[in-house]
Amino acid sequence: MTPFDLHADGDPPADPLDLARSWLPADADPDRPQVVLSTVGEDGGPDARTVLLSAFDASGFAFHTSRGSRKVAQLAAVPRASMTVLWPGFTRQLVVRGDVVVEDADALARAWAARSDHLRRLAWLNTDDLAGLDLAGRRRGWAVDVRDDAAAQPAPSWVGYRLRPAELTFWAGGADTASRRVRYTRAGDGWQHRYLAG
Repeated sequence: MTPFDLHADGDPPADPLDLARSWLPADADPDRPQVVLSTVGEDGGPDARTVLLSAFDASGFAFHTSRGSRKVAQLAAVPRASMTVLWPGFTRQLVVRGDVVVEDADALARAWAARSDHLRRLAWLNTDDLAGLDLAGRRRGWAVDVRDDAAAQPAPSWVGYRLRPAELTFWAGGADTASRRVRYTRAGDGWQHRYLAG
């Protein structure tokens, strides 16, 4: 799908998810985008880290992480987040804001099946205890076999979330004109959009 050109004349798609589909890779693409996930910290301040965008559809933007992570505690306290996708060369950017819900078991299983062997090993083996060891100890811990039957199932430490968008802001740089944004906000069952300076 050809990415929608934010600098083109005429109206953008009425549904921002159609625009997002033209910008983001299909879920079957193994090269998943890295996104910055921002949450509200326990002290009320912002917190951010990079995660993989596991999947995207009309229900939202999915990501997965360890149940013991700081972001899981933050999302339990304030189930809202923003997600920033930045394209190489700072040519395009997408910021999504909204509520976050826990993924159901079927969606979790689909995401697990699409994960690489390396990422599955991380979910099974990468713990704070392992991180606290010296290099030799970390290498020994990483070399532990993960049983095939266990690796086929999501690790108990693994949890998925879906960010349900209430606002999406698309940004595009320009070599021969000023950068430009289009911001979509929920309006009942549909969306409203307006162009903004970049």
